[in-house]
Amino acid sequence: MPYNLNYLKEISEGDKEFMKQLIDIFLEQVPEFITNMKKFYAENELDALAKEAHTAKSSVLIFGMENSGILLKKIQLLAEKNEVDTIPGLMEIVENELENVVKELEEIEI
Repeated sequence: MPYNLNYLKEISEGDKEFMKQLIDIFLEQVPEFITNMKKFYAENELDALAKEAHTAKSSVLIFGMENSGILLKKIQLLAEKNEVDTIPGLMEIVENELENVVKELEEIEI
């Protein structure tokens, strides 16, 4: 499973309604993260891309998405260094992982 809800359960202290709210917020954020990162990359707005990757990283780690977190950190650091060659490939992997988790979270019963 590419995600883990243990940390989410911990911070919500078992409050299922709060967990559901956090999941709903995440589900709303994911398309924005993907769209913004693609836009910032295409427009060579690397500072904005780095910030967006950092924000997305924080969100995915709440859901235990370690691999996505690592990749987003790489995107952030590469954008900060203006080393853009591998960023599209990394963004594609992250996008696929996020889309798969979104599908699963939309179906989850809390």
